[in-house]
Amino acid sequence: MKKVVLAFSGGLDTSFCCIYLTQDLGLEVHSVVVNTGGFSDEELKNIEERAYALGVKSHTTIDETADYYRDTIKYLIFGNVLKNATYPLSVSAERVCQATAIANYAKKIGAECVAHGSTGAGNDQVRFDMIFQTLIPGVEIITPIRDLQLSREAEIEYLNKHGVEYSAEKAKYSINKGLWGTSVGGAETLTSNQYLPESAWPTPVTSSVPQQVTLDFVKGEPVALNGETMTSVKVIQELQVIAQPYGIGRDIHVGDTIIGIKGRVGFEAAASVILIKAHHTLEKHTLTKWQLSWKDQISAFYGNYMHEGQMHDPVMRDIEAFLQSSQETVTGRVIVELHPYRFVVIGVESEHDLMSNKFGSYGEMNKGYTGDDVKGFSKIFGNQTIIWHKVNKK
Repeated sequence: MKKVVLAFSGGLDTSFCCIYLTQDLGLEVHSVVVNTGGFSDEELKNIEERAYALGVKSHTTIDETADYYRDTIKYLIFGNVLKNATYPLSVSAERVCQATAIANYAKKIGAECVAHGSTGAGNDQVRFDMIFQTLIPGVEIITPIRDLQLSREAEIEYLNKHGVEYSAEKAKYSINKGLWGTSVGGAETLTSNQYLPESAWPTPVTSSVPQQVTLDFVKGEPVALNGETMTSVKVIQELQVIAQPYGIGRDIHVGDTIIGIKGRVGFEAAASVILIKAHHTLEKHTLTKWQLSWKDQISAFYGNYMHEGQMHDPVMRDIEAFLQSSQETVTGRVIVELHPYRFVVIGVESEHDLMSNKFGSYGEMNKGYTGDDVKGFSKIFGNQTIIWHKVNKK
């Protein structure tokens, strides 16, 4: 009997895959859930129980949270990556991490096949397939939902016929939770003119009193929240607990899929959005204009390439080296004020702040040059434009 490693979350699609792979294809299913910081211990236990109830031979939990931060999220912070100036790549980034872990596990147990529950209309199918083809060439890739072109209703009907109850109400919204945010998909996100209802968001808005928080960064990495030193992963998790009940970081991302069609996805990602904006503000104070300019351009490419699942391309290591180097002076504290549905970056404190009054104050006084220096500089700085206008008599 052939072994197949199934990327398993316990949701509708992967529950269908469990039954289909064991009963219809007669395969020995080894399910794997890759935790990237989105599951509690209780949730992981429930996923394991569900996997065995669905007939898997074995179930394994792989905790990739620390590696996910170190290899991926850290660089998204360094690059202030928001796809289309909106989306912090909450799902895009973790899928690459999950696919890599599953490929390595399949190699470890000598599986002949790997399977995932992606549909034929999204990005995940390409990310998983491409990474599997790169890391475990020759291993068969099975994609039941895509190959059978199944609707969610058809999956529910199939499960019910096989004695597995799955309500249509439960399957109304597809929710993917990870360390860097939670995505929400439903009927509304399949349209261009509807927004997700309040009931669709995983975290209800319960906080209404404004509060200030402080975030400390050392060489671009978050290392403390409200003055308490902790791991970067813990900063993200604790900030999420504080900020998400304000409804901060909710939005709908509209973008181009890898396969060429437009798509929408809802997300709530309070911690990632706040950290990116706080980090970017600190960079504005501590980096030169050309560091900021080149970072913007390179980071946009990095985010797009990651979104398309290309994290194993060596150019990504080259970009990461640049991003790491750029963070040498990005150290300091950022003060942020939280409000319902919004936040305000109050300001920064840093020994590396280039906005130092030692050299003058913008719009007030300068200390490094005279008025005559500026007169001469202005003539030279605009000289080519002046020549062009004289030559062309404009």
